[in-house]
Amino acid sequence: MPNITEKPKQNLHSFLECNVELDLTSLDADVAILGIPHADPYSMEQINNDQANAPTAVRQASILASDGPSQWDFDLGGTIFDNKPVRMVDCGDVIGNPRDIAGNSIRAEDAVRLIRRSGALPIIIGGDHGVPVPVLRAYSDEGPIYVVQIDAHLDWLDQLNGVTEGFSSPMRRASEMPHVSGMHQIGLRNQGSATAAEVEAAIAYGSNLVTAEYLHDEGIEKVLSQIPDGRNYYITFDADGLDPSIMPAVAGPAPGGVTYLQACKLIRGLVAKGNVVGMDIVELTPSRDLNEISSITASRLIINLVGWATRSGYFDKKDK
Repeated sequence: MPNITEKPKQNLHSFLECNVELDLTSLDADVAILGIPHADPYSMEQINNDQANAPTAVRQASILASDGPSQWDFDLGGTIFDNKPVRMVDCGDVIGNPRDIAGNSIRAEDAVRLIRRSGALPIIIGGDHGVPVPVLRAYSDEGPIYVVQIDAHLDWLDQLNGVTEGFSSPMRRASEMPHVSGMHQIGLRNQGSATAAEVEAAIAYGSNLVTAEYLHDEGIEKVLSQIPDGRNYYITFDADGLDPSIMPAVAGPAPGGVTYLQACKLIRGLVAKGNVVGMDIVELTPSRDLNEISSITASRLIINLVGWATRSGYFDKKDK
């Protein structure tokens, strides 16, 4: 099988300068960082938008977000890997072809399947929010999966311009997957593509809609308590779900979003409640960033997941 990923762009930094491993058929890792720059565009102009540059931007910022695995991290109360032999690799970016949109999706799904087959935890850097559609398909043999979305928007659109797997549709597509058992959608606010019909469809499915106002009034601990225990969780972070003060680099900034500490507590809480089997960060638009804070925030969320998964014993279950 030929490689379906390529080196990080311009041969710049890998995430946290970890080893690069492009042969996913013989992957030997606990954590696999994977860039998926391209999803299913709604128009010709969106085939190669700036969000496709986010994997590179986050990798570059990761060296600002961390001084390395041996340094004390106050988010985690110790070093990232907690003095354990956790193996993290960067699998580069899924190869994109503007003339083969369907092939981009197939390659993304295949890459995640291979990572999961190796036993590694995939952490995805997008790309727009269409990226989780092929990613979640890759878990079809591992269900049930409970999806936790952090987003300002509902993402329940059925189609636009005949495109059914674009960035406004991932939660509707996820709801149609037999191995997805339910979802929480956290941080909803402002306006997006959702009409009353989309909201009604999400409620009819049984999605748990958590507005940003409810989150701030009741606290992340209460929201966590309402998420079912003991599940396999997949976390999808739309960058605009986070507050613009920490994530300005988005196409549609909306005041009042999820804070950094709330996001970190959510990750930590889900790791404690069950198994986080994957995470993505999508919709980051590097050209709109300020002092790289958005890419640094994305890097810190990845570091928090790796650190708390390490402390939970998640990687101890694998044969070393």
